[in-house]
Amino acid sequence: MMRSASVSRRTAETDVALSIALDGTGKAEISTGVGFLDHMLELFARHGLFDLTVKVTGDLHVDQHHTTEDTGIALGQAILQALGDKKGISRYADIHCPMDETLTRVALDISGRPFLVFRTTFPTEKIGVFDTELVREFHQAFAINAGLTLHVETLYGENSHHIAESCFKGLARALRQAVALDPGEEGRIPSTKGTL
Repeated sequence: MMRSASVSRRTAETDVALSIALDGTGKAEISTGVGFLDHMLELFARHGLFDLTVKVTGDLHVDQHHTTEDTGIALGQAILQALGDKKGISRYADIHCPMDETLTRVALDISGRPFLVFRTTFPTEKIGVFDTELVREFHQAFAINAGLTLHVETLYGENSHHIAESCFKGLARALRQAVALDPGEEGRIPSTKGTL
């Protein structure tokens, strides 16, 4: 059974259409109008082995904030929907993701209790024209709407592009592990409470 979902989110600031298949091959069709965000979402799909389609029209004449945040919201909502009742998932995962001189640790719990700890700083305010503070905004929107407890910490790094990339790749790899079906769970919800 393919675990997939589609989300449409329209506001006065953005129009987002997004679909994801958790059990995919890493295919991506991304068009947000923000080149760096497109790049991050393409590698998120590839390293998570998620099939991901994203089409966004946003108020880029203002800045890239609303487009980035609303894409994170829609992606989180889609993942939550695709997981359904969460029976049989591994639930927890963590990874250390190197990117040249940078090392980022990502740990997550598909808990239903959204929370973000983001301990990452950037040596520059921009990557090209992309505001580096939007990396946190994306992860915050994503974690809240996916119902994840998410910890992202860059242990060291010098290049802002590498730092951002290690955050997104680390998220993808950890999420890939956490959404994977665990044969030992045999269709059970991985919680003593019986719900996530």
